[in-house]
Amino acid sequence: MFELLFLPPVLMILFSFFDTKKTKKVLPLVSALILIPTFILLFQPQTFYWNGLIHIDALAKYILILSSIVGIGVTLALESLQKHVAIDAQEYKRFYRFFATFWIGVILSITANSMGLFWVGLELATLSSVYMIKTNQTQFASKEAWNYMIVGTIAISLILFGIILIYAAAKPVLGEEAMLFTKLQSAIHTMNAPYLFEIGFAFIAVGSFIKMGFFPMNLWLANIERASHYPVAALFSGILESAIMTGFFRFSLLAKSINESHLVGFTYFYALLTLFIVAFLIYRVKDFMRLFSLSGIEHMVLIAIFWVSGGYFAALLHFGAHALLKPALFISTGVLETQGKYHIAGALKGFKGVKGRVFALLVALFMLAIIALPPSPLFFSEIFGFSAMVEMAKKSHHLLLMFTAITFMLFLLAIIFYKFIDIYQQMKYNGNEEVKSVYTSDISALFLFAIAVVILLANFKVIQTIL
Repeated sequence: MFELLFLPPVLMILFSFFDTKKTKKVLPLVSALILIPTFILLFQPQTFYWNGLIHIDALAKYILILSSIVGIGVTLALESLQKHVAIDAQEYKRFYRFFATFWIGVILSITANSMGLFWVGLELATLSSVYMIKTNQTQFASKEAWNYMIVGTIAISLILFGIILIYAAAKPVLGEEAMLFTKLQSAIHTMNAPYLFEIGFAFIAVGSFIKMGFFPMNLWLANIERASHYPVAALFSGILESAIMTGFFRFSLLAKSINESHLVGFTYFYALLTLFIVAFLIYRVKDFMRLFSLSGIEHMVLIAIFWVSGGYFAALLHFGAHALLKPALFISTGVLETQGKYHIAGALKGFKGVKGRVFALLVALFMLAIIALPPSPLFFSEIFGFSAMVEMAKKSHHLLLMFTAITFMLFLLAIIFYKFIDIYQQMKYNGNEEVKSVYTSDISALFLFAIAVVILLANFKVIQTIL
């Protein structure tokens, strides 16, 4: 059943060699095929494939479902891409091929039980992303594609070096099985060189953080997403960042078993420094793409902090909400910034008819949900996440230090909240009104994400059972 997950991307590659107009109509249905094996796997117990190299556990199932929904939403949005930006048929075909390759890499990363396979999947997704960025044939996009290649390679190399160190630390005990997450977890306390494992984890964490735009690379992701066509940004935020964070989840659980205080101290310092810079950058932002991109880094920071604090439910809820809301906002950006007009003032004006009004309503709801206004899932995840931080501090007798950290975080989140509200007010009440078009495929994609968010809200108990 696991192999069927690769059927949609393979079909997508085949269809990309045919007429673009017909392909665009078929691809959302092809993407939706991934839901069949995903739902069948969902109702099966934990399963291993490929001699233990693949492990379909509850975490992998959860992230697979989220990524599948994002993939379907993006293929729906791709149908109207040509109506919003300049892209010819040949570029469309190239985009589909590399999107399919990207999808294969992400599936491998999410389901990998082998550290090596996880890295191979991440590398495949990174390389295919470069060509998806280059689909936008502008000088800016070409430059950013090269930047992505360089920075992505550095990040991937750091992750690979960290995996080598962990393998070296575990091999005397586990032999060739030292590459498997499940074996590592069961034998973590028998390692002879835990310091080597901790150094390896530090390299992996820094590499993962760089790929997610953490300090000191806060602007590179925003620049790339600004330079790309908007579906690329949706894929980055909804799927690629999820795959990277999956690796952080698995490696940090191992690191926690060795020395929890080192893990917490390292992650808190790195994440809070990143949040401080991101809040400043969001305050000065001038366009939607950079706003949503920098906001994505903010949410990755919160997920990492909640996770290492033991708030697994809060982290996974936040993770799921971000994976659904952020692609919806990036796809909306494609409509709001039609023909490259980056005007924030009055952006929500000028949408006529039923489709236009529904679009404006959904964008408004997504904008308010992403800053955690109730009943957004992010509102509940932040409450549970901060509670987990306090609970962890009570056990370690660092309550005052934790209160200081939470106060600092709330102050920075307040700045981001203010900026989003200010932009929302400008979109709705300021600026001139221009007639704008929204298409059925755009609305369908946004509806899909909205329904998925509602389902997420109704399934707190299911998420609580993942770990």
